[in-house]
Amino acid sequence: MTQTHTSAEPSLFRLAGFPYFLIAFVARLPFAMMVVGVLTVVVSARGSLSLGGLTSAAVGLGTACFGPLLGAAADRFGQRTVLLLLAIANGAMMIVFTVVVYGAAADGFVLLAAVGIGATAPQVAPLSRARLVTMITERMPAGRHARTVSGTMAYESAADETVFVFGPFIVGILASVIAPWAPLVGAAVLTVVFVGAFALHPSGRYVSITRGADGKAPSAVSELFRPRLLIVIVGILGIGMFFGTMLTSLTSFMADRGAPEQAGLLYGVMGVGSAVLALGVAWLPPAFSLRARWLLFSGILLLGTLLLGFVDSPAMMMLALAIMGIGIGPTLVTQYSFGAARSPLGRSATVMTMLGSGIVVGQSIGAAVAGEIAENVGTSAALALPLVAAAVAFSAAVVNWILSRPQRPAVAVPA
Repeated sequence: MTQTHTSAEPSLFRLAGFPYFLIAFVARLPFAMMVVGVLTVVVSARGSLSLGGLTSAAVGLGTACFGPLLGAAADRFGQRTVLLLLAIANGAMMIVFTVVVYGAAADGFVLLAAVGIGATAPQVAPLSRARLVTMITERMPAGRHARTVSGTMAYESAADETVFVFGPFIVGILASVIAPWAPLVGAAVLTVVFVGAFALHPSGRYVSITRGADGKAPSAVSELFRPRLLIVIVGILGIGMFFGTMLTSLTSFMADRGAPEQAGLLYGVMGVGSAVLALGVAWLPPAFSLRARWLLFSGILLLGTLLLGFVDSPAMMMLALAIMGIGIGPTLVTQYSFGAARSPLGRSATVMTMLGSGIVVGQSIGAAVAGEIAENVGTSAALALPLVAAAVAFSAAVVNWILSRPQRPAVAVPA
């Protein structure tokens, strides 16, 4: 009888439906196209690589500053309202930015418009995580929560990485075939259509402001600043720094060999491997705890970055990237799983957008610092920066290991 009951229990895929996953996947694409699309159109229209880099960083700055606030708004007013407003605002900002870049406006207005793009960016990935986790906790049996959340974080991270591999690829195709402004216009259309569809999907009712039959009020904002949650944000900041420093230093490495355009292909070796292994996390045994996973896989990432000091050919670089790919995907999945588990009541969207913004902030800082060092000091110095970023993620894993130790029952600490 138990087996029959278990088989009849709904899966997350059945609860959300296939259209949800398709819409949520495509709705992420504009976010992955933004930074590269902005860089492409600025360099083409203004002829300044320096301004292009600053503009890309401005997009990241806008996302970092406003992302958590948008998540808090989604928790407060419901995802549908916030996402519909953002879909329209962000699509409009990308069109405005394109007009400003090709116009006679000063560079300061270009940077301001770029901040506007980042500030209105719909946080589809973190809001999708929050939506699915809410569906799991409210609509599925408690005994299946842990494994289903782990599998969901694995899928979401793999989807993110797939999008961030193909996003720049789509930008390159549109810019080459049509015009440099085409990627941003295309991203604007995708935003209005698919982010709007994501907002209106029936699953939005699971994260509406009226959910929760127990009538409990959301946790206090102070709950977001507990050490066990902050250490996850520090760890994911390190992963963002790794993404930014690795891609920039890899581009410099390939530019030294006269083939900077091949950097994306080599980077894809890590991205594809990382996405596959991120999905594999769902099949890891429950006995392999989250804190052990973070420690092990961030250690593998750190080991891979150590090889960068000895890389002297594209083939050896591919080997190092492949090893780093083994560590990066599972580490990211584990960090998001910790974020889901440690989200205060009624603050899941806020936490997920904080984590998403941590990646964006780290990526922007890493890319800016690595670009400056690569240009003024050299590629070898820039290749040391991914090691620093991986060390941040690993150190956070060590601290998390300590913070996650089971407390003795004899010690009674008021919540």
